[in-house]
Amino acid sequence: MRHKKKFNHLGRKAAHRNAMLSNMASSLILNKRITTTIAKAKALKMYVEPLITKSKNDTTHSRRIVFSYLQDKYSVSELYREVAAKIGKRPGGYTRILKLGKRLGDNADMCIIELVDYNENMLATSKPKAKTTRRHRTKKSTATAQTTAEPKVEATETAQPEAKVEETPITDTKKEVETAETQPKKEKKEDKTLKVKEEIKPEVSDKKEDKTSEEEKKAE
Repeated sequence: MRHKKKFNHLGRKAAHRNAMLSNMASSLILNKRITTTIAKAKALKMYVEPLITKSKNDTTHSRRIVFSYLQDKYSVSELYREVAAKIGKRPGGYTRILKLGKRLGDNADMCIIELVDYNENMLATSKPKAKTTRRHRTKKSTATAQTTAEPKVEATETAQPEAKVEETPITDTKKEVETAETQPKKEKKEDKTLKVKEEIKPEVSDKKEDKTSEEEKKAE
């Protein structure tokens, strides 16, 4: 029994399978996309993506390791010169599988496997979406929100003409404050003058009495 054995032999011996995947990987690197069956595309994805990751480190040692898998100097030079420079910032996921449907004859599932950064149409359409928070509301809450919103709008419309307020000029308020401050001062001055007059009056009356008493003495 083959329980938990996910490795797909593709109906071939190990040497035949490795040779086929090596040729497919070099074709993918040179042409940027190839058409094949889904089973072979999934096996090729597991085979070629570690080689693309290794191409980010451009050293003689890594080039020799990649060449041992591809066995093609033109595909190795293409991988290190162009593909590695374009995919350098991508942290994995270098290939994409696009399903095409069934093949005539044996009815096999066909697909296109391609390098992600070389499909300009897909890159143009895939723009980063703005983050939005979803807030689920029940039907009752939405209905009550609509009913409460309508009278508020009417109230604001009716309240607009009554919102006018007559503004008093600043100069009038200043004058009122000045008059209020000067009035108690004038009252204080009047009180002082009255007190002085009251003090003077008894002195004058005393002098008149003295004069009358002297005249009476002379007459006698």
